[in-house]
Amino acid sequence: MSSSAQIGVTGLAVMGRNLARNFARNGFTVAVHNRTAAKARALVDEFGDEGEFVYTETAKDFVAALERPRRLVVMVKAGEPTDAVIKEFAPLLEPGDMIVDGGNAHFADTRRRERELRELGIHFVGTGVSGGEEGALNGPSIMPGGSAESYAALGPMLEKISAKAADGSPCTAHIGPDGAGHFVKMVHNGIEYADMQLIAEAYQLLREVAGYSPAEIADIFRTWNRGRLDSYLIEITAEVLAHVDAATGKPFVDVVADRAEQKGTGRWTVQIALDLGVPVSGIAEAVFARSVSGHTELRAASRDLAGPVAEPLSKEAAAAFADRVEQALYASKIVSYTQGFHEIAAGSAEYGWDIDLGAVASIWRGGCIIRAAFLDRIRAAYDARADLPSLLADEGFAREIGAAQDDWRAVLVAATQQGVPAPGFAAALAYYDALRAERLPAALTQGQRDYFGAHTYRRTDREGSFHTLWGGDRSEVEA
Repeated sequence: MSSSAQIGVTGLAVMGRNLARNFARNGFTVAVHNRTAAKARALVDEFGDEGEFVYTETAKDFVAALERPRRLVVMVKAGEPTDAVIKEFAPLLEPGDMIVDGGNAHFADTRRRERELRELGIHFVGTGVSGGEEGALNGPSIMPGGSAESYAALGPMLEKISAKAADGSPCTAHIGPDGAGHFVKMVHNGIEYADMQLIAEAYQLLREVAGYSPAEIADIFRTWNRGRLDSYLIEITAEVLAHVDAATGKPFVDVVADRAEQKGTGRWTVQIALDLGVPVSGIAEAVFARSVSGHTELRAASRDLAGPVAEPLSKEAAAAFADRVEQALYASKIVSYTQGFHEIAAGSAEYGWDIDLGAVASIWRGGCIIRAAFLDRIRAAYDARADLPSLLADEGFAREIGAAQDDWRAVLVAATQQGVPAPGFAAALAYYDALRAERLPAALTQGQRDYFGAHTYRRTDREGSFHTLWGGDRSEVEA
């Protein structure tokens, strides 16, 4: 078999198949392989007119079909299946070749695999791909890690198949070494969890407090999508809310069980944030909200607990409340991105990745699930000041969130008084207030720790660590 394919894709479920088609549509010759060879044959038979494909049956034939340096894209389930594919193909590759993992792998696994394959001279490129099956086919946001050398050989191809932002820029860039790409994709998904939760809370408040129907809320979201909340998730929310179930004639959202599932990347974002000591309370509340939704027996047992029942507002009051919800949603959304970018910066510092936060914002402007108009402003903020400690330190965002805070607070008062849970909005506001506070109660917490565990404390008036002898005369000693 001649080495004619410029890139190969193994693992031809929906994402892998569509990514292979995307490469072919963009003028690349693509070798295709699957554990079940019939899937590879079916792809070529059905979509062969879209570009040049090379059908292969065996791993050996697949590798032989690839020109040097070989670019082998793996699109299988994360974890053991990915390790199994690497174990199968690595012995067939040569120094300088690369394995590109496009799955939702944990970045720690990616770091391990990159280290192991580097010893063999093989480049391992952990690559986040966002946009779902449509993005994989028509242009996703792509977040590749790995060596600079591997990006030099692979990057131009990824740039060609990626989504393009409104200014024509490709929605991909070299994120950084080893696990940087999958780390950024993990945080992307964490922000996605928070964004979806905030939108869901806005919907519930508009329905239960304002008294709007799902169809009316769809119109509200369409209006919001023409302004500063312009984003993919707001757009599809309007579509979901406007949809009517054909079987019952009821709003679609009323026939779907209120149990939101998760695949794990949101949990990873929170777990790693805990390890890094980064507060991502909004993302955490989104993960916990999905968990609560799944505990149906617990919810059923608690349904008769005392509490207020929301009473819909008058037409005029409802319209004013909807405007306040828009402010609360926008402010909370800024906080979610603030927390996510803080975690990326902390991960970059911890692992020595030197991630360009402006570039991350830039490649999220198209193709990915959290694409939104205000990512242009986030990119500009980090481009103007690479050492920006927080998005809230940017003058523009600080001014907007400050202008929104009265409505933000009013929405949470209404939610509390009406008994409508809004954990995402509440966590975002608590984070905002914590950052702007002159003093936090952590001083008391540290005093308690010193009392029961002699953990020491620091003083505001002089340097050093100190401990109070609580059991005796309560004198202070320098630790």
